[in-house]
Amino acid sequence: MSRQPQDRALRTRATLVWAAAEVFAEQGYAGASVTKITERAGLTLGAMYFHFKNKAALAREIVLNQPGRVLPQHHSAGLQRAVDVTLTWAHQLLEDPVLLAGARLVMEQEEFLSQEQNSHQQWARILAEDLAEARERGELLAGCDQAALARLIVNACTGAQMHAQMATGRRDLPERVAEMWGCLLPGMATPEAVATIDLDSSRGKAI
Repeated sequence: MSRQPQDRALRTRATLVWAAAEVFAEQGYAGASVTKITERAGLTLGAMYFHFKNKAALAREIVLNQPGRVLPQHHSAGLQRAVDVTLTWAHQLLEDPVLLAGARLVMEQEEFLSQEQNSHQQWARILAEDLAEARERGELLAGCDQAALARLIVNACTGAQMHAQMATGRRDLPERVAEMWGCLLPGMATPEAVATIDLDSSRGKAI
């Protein structure tokens, strides 16, 4: 059986997601419409509704697939992995409309996501896994609550993104994230671990 129809369907779906991301990033969830998205994609409303029930389904697709787009270039583990995930996110956000849409949609996600699905919790779970590994490696200070730390890091990154947007159009976001870690690490990690962590913001750039 030919794969052409299946490949064409995948390309159409990807085109819709990309166009929706651009529209959401520019106009937010409330300002976006199915018509604007299909016009941006150069597709019909029929193609849209074949793949997605409504714009809420598109927004969910974009937000819930954010972590899969953030893949650090460096092999790392524990605390360094957590740092690398956030630095990679900060760099990719500058160029990837899907991640940029996620940053914009975070303020309106109650319109299309359940509380259990929201992006803050999604990212916190990912970072909590890295922090759990950091604990196993002896990198965290005794008494540190890794779940609370993960939430704090997500909140700090969200705040850094919002302030960077207002101040520089996000151009200095990687540096702000590295600065954030420089403040947090001494209060959460052993001195030996802090000394080994590479906070060079360029670690997040694609190799």
